[in-house]
Amino acid sequence: HNLIHAADVTQTVHYLLLKTGMVHWLTELEIFAMIFAAAVHDYEHTGTTNNFHIQTRSDTAILYNDRSVLESHHVSAAYRLLQDDDEMNILYNLSKDDWRELRALVIEMVLATDMSCHFQQVKAMKNYLQQPEGIDKPKALSLLLHTADISHPAKSFDLHHRWTTSLLEEFFRQGDKEAELGLPFSPLCDRKSTLVAQSQIGFIDFIVVPTFTVLTDMMERIVTPLIDEASHSGLSSFRRSSLNSISSDETKRHSVKSVGSDSSSSGQSSLLTVDMKNFKALWNEEVYQNRERWKSQAAKESEERAKKEAEEQAQQEEAMEPQEIHTASEDPEQKEDKSDGEASESGEVSRPPDGNPEEPEEEAPPGNTMQHSPPLQNGELSEEIESPDRQQNKNKEIKAEEVME
Repeated sequence: HNLIHAADVTQTVHYLLLKTGMVHWLTELEIFAMIFAAAVHDYEHTGTTNNFHIQTRSDTAILYNDRSVLESHHVSAAYRLLQDDDEMNILYNLSKDDWRELRALVIEMVLATDMSCHFQQVKAMKNYLQQPEGIDKPKALSLLLHTADISHPAKSFDLHHRWTTSLLEEFFRQGDKEAELGLPFSPLCDRKSTLVAQSQIGFIDFIVVPTFTVLTDMMERIVTPLIDEASHSGLSSFRRSSLNSISSDETKRHSVKSVGSDSSSSGQSSLLTVDMKNFKALWNEEVYQNRERWKSQAAKESEERAKKEAEEQAQQEEAMEPQEIHTASEDPEQKEDKSDGEASESGEVSRPPDGNPEEPEEEAPPGNTMQHSPPLQNGELSEEIESPDRQQNKNKEIKAEEVME
């Protein structure tokens, strides 16, 4: 968003007005408003989006209450420049009525370049075209400026590619700022992950083509009656009030004439040679060719990404192989000891070779100090612990000896 972009959009507006015959539908003041709005529509652009201003709570966002922040600033700053510097004030000689009308048109056109208004704007114009009434001029001029603002995909690929590269670099620089501030990346602002070709295909399919289609339908609706009347009676008999929805206030103004009232042969020739089908075919062809170029580039980028991912996967697998070899070369006995230790630490019950858990020994009942399972030594009872039968026989022998005594 710079001086070159302003010049490009202004030239595109001029081309559209002449190529389609729209210039014959407008007054001189309206044409001037159209060109002036195109020239200032991005004046003092910050290189960041409205959302960035809102997220960072910039002074501009606070001033305009988060609504069309940049677009409001563009108009305000441009008019402030004219007001503060008499030498810059190109509107000085306008009457008060013309100045107010021009300002109202410029404000509406520039605010309509806010991309957040895009879908609503296109839908509204589609609805206008379905109604029998005439088309509202400010809405028609707003759509024309908006179309010129996003028109680079309808131009030669070399030019379109240069604008794409410049715009994405602007987005990426915003993404760099967002990273520094700890903010999430805005769409298309992450220079590491943005898919350029895919983004342009989506932009063409969902934004550019629908906009140009509605614009072409609108222009056909406006210009066809002009061409028909010019072919029958000449341009000098045109009456703007019968061809569009001009308000009663406009019909009272005689200071500004319609370009369509110019009866010069050059003006008549330019209108009678308007070919809307050719105009539609031209932008359709450019858009189609550019889209095919991006599709080819997207396929190439996809192959490169797949190849890169495969190489990274192979490197990871190679890095894992030495570890696997080292693990396999460990001593099996050490691995078994290690596993046993891990089992003990984990609290698992140790098992004898037969696979059954070892049962804990039962405690002797109170008052009985004799063990139920006396220890064996070589298959015999231990000498230290006598059996109950032997102890009983011994007691009988003692009693018998006492009786004999």
